[in-house]
Amino acid sequence: MQKDIYDRIIGFLQGASWGIVLIGAFVTFKLSIFLGVPLAIFLTTLYIIVSLFLILLLDAFHVNKERLQEEKKQTKLLEKLTQNL
Repeated sequence: MQKDIYDRIIGFLQGASWGIVLIGAFVTFKLSIFLGVPLAIFLTTLYIIVSLFLILLLDAFHVNKERLQEEKKQTKLLEKLTQNL
């Protein structure tokens, strides 16, 4: 099954986002550790939550594109059925 350019871009962005989350969480923790461990953990958790929300947005774009393609297929089928009546 061929993937169009949109699917490839979304897949790449999702993979890159997971890498950014992991590396960013480590960097956030390392940069904020001098403020204290509880605050560093809080800031890292906050960073992870915001990053995961952005990953969910990317996934929502992908799901909406698939839904639109499925609706187009259904519309074509319904048009064929109405023409046969």
